[in-house]
Amino acid sequence: MTIFLCGACGTSFEEAEEPPETCPICADERQYVPPSGQAWTTREKLARTHRNAWVQLEPGLMAIQTVPAFAINQRALLLRTPAGNILWDCIALLDDATKAIIQALGGLSAIAISHPHYYTTMQDWATAFDAPIYLHAADKQWICRSSDHVRLWDEDALVLSSSVTLVHGGGHFAGGTVLHWTGEDGEGVLLAGDIVQVTPGADHVSFMWSYPNMLPLRAAEVADVAERLAPWPFERIYGAFSHQNVRKDGQAIVARSARRYIDRLSQ
Repeated sequence: MTIFLCGACGTSFEEAEEPPETCPICADERQYVPPSGQAWTTREKLARTHRNAWVQLEPGLMAIQTVPAFAINQRALLLRTPAGNILWDCIALLDDATKAIIQALGGLSAIAISHPHYYTTMQDWATAFDAPIYLHAADKQWICRSSDHVRLWDEDALVLSSSVTLVHGGGHFAGGTVLHWTGEDGEGVLLAGDIVQVTPGADHVSFMWSYPNMLPLRAAEVADVAERLAPWPFERIYGAFSHQNVRKDGQAIVARSARRYIDRLSQ
């Protein structure tokens, strides 16, 4: 029996002798099945051809990204706090070096994920570090492989520690989540996944129902995301992909970007 991984999104599935016929994450209109068709790999094959690279983004925050690029190519973020380390979002490859580094840094006290595109092999990370996985209950239908570590929540916000809160943003997915952290300098920081997507100039964000298929959210949905994030002060934003980093004025950028988006839809 084998745990198969979708080659297009990295989602892992229950043990089976043969891979699934389709990946429901990719069959959904927010993602896509490649023109060449659905392809599959395994954790073992992935570990033979790829590795994880580490970058420190600021004190207390590190990015982990698989090289060469695999599947969606998002990064995971390791947040270090006095109450324990938190893995924000997830990547499919959990190699021996990554296990050793995280163990040396104190392990994981929790895993939290913004939305189903980044569930990947969250079950393996949770088992390796005996950590709970916090997922918003509105997205439970997208869990493709069961785990006793999953903890579903359905509030507007979930406090993980005195400096870390999960905030339900909605938008891209019904359970779309961001993480609010009070950084080591006392400023607010938003770990956004792509519930809000940092644009190339790092001076705006966008809000989409499907990024690869370029399908917009409705104006009311954008307004709802902006309203949910408004009470949380933050200067910096770290998105799902390399270089998606806003270094200042993050809260104002989100509010301004939401107004711009809504205005364009209203014309």
